[in-house]
Amino acid sequence: MTTQIERFSFAERVSHWTSALCFLYAAFTGLALWSPRLFWLSGVFGGGETVRAWHPWAGLIFSVALGVMFKRWAGQMQLDQDDQVWLAKSHLYAQHIEAGIPESGRFNAGQKMMFWLQSASAFFLLLSGLVIWFPEVAPRSARLIAILLHPVCASVSMGGIIVHFYMSTLAVPGALSAMVHGTVSRGWARSHHGKWFREVDGR
Repeated sequence: MTTQIERFSFAERVSHWTSALCFLYAAFTGLALWSPRLFWLSGVFGGGETVRAWHPWAGLIFSVALGVMFKRWAGQMQLDQDDQVWLAKSHLYAQHIEAGIPESGRFNAGQKMMFWLQSASAFFLLLSGLVIWFPEVAPRSARLIAILLHPVCASVSMGGIIVHFYMSTLAVPGALSAMVHGTVSRGWARSHHGKWFREVDGR
């Protein structure tokens, strides 16, 4: 019996890392364009003109990659009754106290909430970003809304990514490795996603 279980397919990992890398590029270059105090970041990415040219393209590729992930995972991200209990006791999960916390399916309730948060943020980032990218096609009111909405959604999304990075590295060791290699040990699967483990294990 193999000791490893496939958690993420190659296609899922490609779309995830494409969206992640494009998001990081868009985030850092966006900060450079947003604040004069952070414009020094543009030097890291080739200078002001390069950043202005490539920032919207990175955002567009990020949106497409996230759209692929959305199509694959949206059906698995619906919250059920166990997820509601999980969220109510998420403070225990953060303390690594498992007593009373329902077993998770392929994705736990925190991951599902993060998915919907990032999906909504990306949707509004894309809409407002297109208006800023092509201001001549939008009325003045839409441009003003986009200028305000874009950094707000970016801040929410970046905050979510920070939490996501923490949870996938320090809080839940092995989660990041699963997205890199595509597999997890049977023990890890049983411990962190018990319902999903039984589904794929067939027992």
